[in-house]
Amino acid sequence: MPEDIPLLPGSPRRLSPQAGARGGQGPKHGQQCLRMPSPRAPGLQSSSSRDPGQPCGGESARSISVINNYLDANEPVPSEARLSRMHFHDNQRKVDYVLAYHYRKRGAHLAQGSLGHSLAVISNGEMGKEPHAGGPGDIELGPLDALEEERKEQREEFEHNLMEAGLELEKDLENKSQGSIFVRIHAPWQVLAREAEFLKIKVPTKKEMYEIKAGGSIAKKFSVVLQKLSSPLQPRVPEHSNNKMKNLSYPFSREKMYLYNVQEKDTFFDNATRSRIVHEILKRTACTRANNTMGINSLIANNVYEAAYPLHDGEYDSPEDGMNDRKLLYQEWARYGVFYKFQPIDLIRKYFGEKIGLYFAWLGLYTSFLIPSSVIGVIVFLYGCATIEEDIPSREMCNQQNAFTMCPLCDKSCDYWNLSSACGTARASHLFDNPATVFFSIFMALWATMFLENWKRLQMRLGYFWDLTGIEEEEERAQEHSRPEYETRVREKMLKESNKSAVQKLDTNTTECDDEDDEDKLTWKDRFPGYLMNFASILFMIALTFSIVFGVIVYRITTAAALSLNKATRSNVRVTVTATAVIINLVVILILDEIYGAVAKWLTKIEVPKTEQTFEERLILKAFLLKFVNAYSPIFYVAFFKGRFVGRPGSYVYVFDGYRMEECAPGGCLMELCIQLSIIMLGKQLIQNNIFEIGVPKLKKLFRKLKDETEAGETDSAHSKHPEQWDLDYSLEPYTGLTPEYMEMIIQFGFVTLFVASFPLAPVFALLNNVIEVRLDAKKFVTELRRPDAVRTKDIGIWFDILSGIGKFSVISNAFVIAITSDFIPRLVYQYSYSHNGTLHGFVNHTLSFFNVSQLKEGTQPENSQFDQEVQFCRFKDYREPPWAPNPYEFSKQYWFVLSARLAFVIIFQNLVMFLSVLVDWMIPDIPTDISDQIKKEKSLLVDFFLKEEHEKLKLMDEPVLRSPAGGDRSRSRAASSAPSGQSQPGSVMSSGSQHTNV
Repeated sequence: MPEDIPLLPGSPRRLSPQAGARGGQGPKHGQQCLRMPSPRAPGLQSSSSRDPGQPCGGESARSISVINNYLDANEPVPSEARLSRMHFHDNQRKVDYVLAYHYRKRGAHLAQGSLGHSLAVISNGEMGKEPHAGGPGDIELGPLDALEEERKEQREEFEHNLMEAGLELEKDLENKSQGSIFVRIHAPWQVLAREAEFLKIKVPTKKEMYEIKAGGSIAKKFSVVLQKLSSPLQPRVPEHSNNKMKNLSYPFSREKMYLYNVQEKDTFFDNATRSRIVHEILKRTACTRANNTMGINSLIANNVYEAAYPLHDGEYDSPEDGMNDRKLLYQEWARYGVFYKFQPIDLIRKYFGEKIGLYFAWLGLYTSFLIPSSVIGVIVFLYGCATIEEDIPSREMCNQQNAFTMCPLCDKSCDYWNLSSACGTARASHLFDNPATVFFSIFMALWATMFLENWKRLQMRLGYFWDLTGIEEEEERAQEHSRPEYETRVREKMLKESNKSAVQKLDTNTTECDDEDDEDKLTWKDRFPGYLMNFASILFMIALTFSIVFGVIVYRITTAAALSLNKATRSNVRVTVTATAVIINLVVILILDEIYGAVAKWLTKIEVPKTEQTFEERLILKAFLLKFVNAYSPIFYVAFFKGRFVGRPGSYVYVFDGYRMEECAPGGCLMELCIQLSIIMLGKQLIQNNIFEIGVPKLKKLFRKLKDETEAGETDSAHSKHPEQWDLDYSLEPYTGLTPEYMEMIIQFGFVTLFVASFPLAPVFALLNNVIEVRLDAKKFVTELRRPDAVRTKDIGIWFDILSGIGKFSVISNAFVIAITSDFIPRLVYQYSYSHNGTLHGFVNHTLSFFNVSQLKEGTQPENSQFDQEVQFCRFKDYREPPWAPNPYEFSKQYWFVLSARLAFVIIFQNLVMFLSVLVDWMIPDIPTDISDQIKKEKSLLVDFFLKEEHEKLKLMDEPVLRSPAGGDRSRSRAASSAPSGQSQPGSVMSSGSQHTNV
């Protein structure tokens, strides 16, 4: 049980900073001390009892931790006296975490100070009524008051349990009718040491940093030259100065304190590690009043607290503050002016944690890999520009002497037309439909494989440098924390199935858990309605996307027919319809992207996954599936379906009465596919980056600022001039995860790889976007978001599997684009099978079939034809028998020959690229050779270091014993006193060393 804490007389006062755990002189005479309850966690010393009236000063004050310093607004701390806005108001204890909540007092019409005189601080930090409080003047609780009172009791119990775990708390006095209160949390050394040992956090040992040697002399010289050449591109941060040096790390242990260089306990663990330790305690601390919920996430979900976040390391743009990691990141990473520099990945990992560090490392590698693909793409495009005059088919189409009279594009209003009028489209198609495109498709398939293999190597290298090996146990511990929604569903199920006594037992249960609590209580029967809803909703969303694509098709058909009726707009029908349809597709894609993101989150909540990791993986899969279909379905239609089901003259396929299915342009559908892909890709990047990622957060920030100004009636003017760091961070946007960032890049990766055969410039635009995207995301994390919790992870998770799947699917899609959409295969077949001289002369005439215009259906003939002479035969693009053949208009032998060649190309291309990808995968090892050698070397270095330290310890203890056996105890006590704190724990190395000496 916690020890009694004497009530403070009158209104709660801010306790003297000198009464803190770090000692100093005692408070003034008559001041009373707030004591920490006896901690139940191992490794903490219990505080001794004290008479309530005795002042707590001198030596005993140093052994007492002061917690729950209620700050009286009548005695504000002057901002000039504050050494740092990241510490408690005693200027000594660092704020490691902040809990924020909004409160409202019942009976807000009462005098402001009346409530303060009836409440006082009691042992667990609660505001309890004094004995004389109460009476006929009390106000009955309304619904909101009762809810607020219940939340207040839950907060008090939760904070009390945090103190039981050894944390120290400080919070402001609720001296207004309503407002935001911040509970500041500090983890003392004993708690940090205990949790670091429990979490097996690796920390540097005393051994000096050792060098990671290159594989050979040539590789070493090349590395030195490369480092000198890239020195202007390196960020000026200490952590990035030498990436060939590494500390010898070992999991923290209180029994082996002599291994670590603990010079200053306050700075031994960095801020990210301290906040991570506190967050682990917050996640596992229970609250019985809140239906026995477990952890801070459940309390936030139940609106007991509004937010929980670690503090940023000061302001990023304040000239008054000294240099800190946040300011360093802003200057060397989060500004557009340093776009040409490499990212300080080690500093990013140190400040934000391994999960965010891996994201930016992946984004940096992906962006750098876009450079060679962009260069090759530009070369392919320039090759098309250079050979456009040498392209025989486009020259034949542009030659007006050929006079290919084409069949009408629509019924009645459309006239016959000459193929030479489509000269511009044919010449433009050659820019993207040439032999170099096939080479570029093979290159991009191998590029994707190379990228993934190099990422695996970089991931392994970072895992070694960041000591991420062996964190499987940590990931398993993360699986133990159930989501609040899961706990609620389990509790509802238990309440339905249990009787009244079982319900009472559940309500009165405290921190003890049955074995059943570890089991997944929601069976497949409980989840079946959610799965059924997910299946039906996803099918509905996919059908909705296809319906919208079909609606755009109908728009294109009807608009083309309407524009063809007017002579003024007849010449620009194809350009107008294509441009407007693509813009409509882009707008629909952007709107549905936001809707599908919210729908995917709602569907995942219906499934009620047990852990956050399971929830995140299922959310990613659903969101990716919906956004994949949404982004690529219009492109897939143009690439593989448009113009395939048109029919032929005299037997066209109609959508509605009088509306024929649309055909491809005379030069093929590849040019239109390029336009569609480029506009959707560029539009998504520009609009989503500028509006959704920049504009929306700025609007939210402006809205919060206006809201704060309207509610600033009760704020202190001095406080508004010098806000605390927790106030500044509270006004920032909450961190919601990396899923949107990854999703945006994964969709872009699909644009770059899936249809690169039709748009070789896609890597160039992706590169330009990503150079801005890296700094945009960096600025958002440094300046606009609250500091995320440092999360350790060894890889990027399910995103790698998605990337690998897209890479394999891109081989198939590009094979079909080249074989079906482009004219590469028909040209190849004609050149080597039907051409008389082995060239492409006569290819256009070979691909055009004849039709007898007298066989047009009644009412579909052109009205008021402008052709000078009467047309007997018109041409259309297809491989069909002529009207004078025995089987007129049937598919010709050339058609089946070309079709078989297309299918053969798909099979050969797919197998060849897959074989080359497997070969590249086999040739590039997943683990770099130098890293695998260093892992083995580090183990031997660690053993040598252990033996050396043990030898020095034993030598220190043996020498006094050999000189004076009688004084062995005193010498041993001196050696023990000189050792760092935490070494004198039971079962420590001191005791084991003594036993070894006796042996």
